[in-house]
Amino acid sequence: MDGCDSCPSIEPGPGYKTTAEVPPMLGAVQMLVDFCRANSIWPMTFGLACCALEMMAAGMARVDISRFGSEVFRPSPRQCDLMIFAGTVNKKMAPVVMRLYEQMPSPKWVIAMGNCAISGGPFCIEENYNVIEGVDRLVPVDIYIPGCPPRPEAVIEGVLKLQELITGKRNPLPQLGGALAPKREKPTGIS
Repeated sequence: MDGCDSCPSIEPGPGYKTTAEVPPMLGAVQMLVDFCRANSIWPMTFGLACCALEMMAAGMARVDISRFGSEVFRPSPRQCDLMIFAGTVNKKMAPVVMRLYEQMPSPKWVIAMGNCAISGGPFCIEENYNVIEGVDRLVPVDIYIPGCPPRPEAVIEGVLKLQELITGKRNPLPQLGGALAPKREKPTGIS
């Protein structure tokens, strides 16, 4: 989805800290830990509106979010490290949102999916008594996926952006090189 003019911009949240500055001898261990974290993300869905349907579509065979390490959707916050907010959060729901976030083990990440989760959407007019103007007022958000509702491909792009934040690379899969690279024979001419 790089270079797509019609695709929405998916950006990391404010204040995201990377684990790039580690002592040299722990660098390889940290890279391995980051690789494992990036490729085994266990999301907890928090679908509150129509964006939840697109989140479910991202798990279906056509898009298949499991190819990117996020196939195990968990119903409990104690078993997940990613919470995907998809929909409008109201003030009555705010204590539940904060409690679920606090129950997640560290490290934990949050994706705000859709305009309602990002800014309250069309339900958030000036001085609305009930709608929270974005889930980032309650919990820290790492990735914003705009759209009403965002397409399943945008959800995949958000997961890839989260993997990039975790590992510091766009493609978290290791590249074979040096002695581990497969040996290739030189092509021979046709005789």
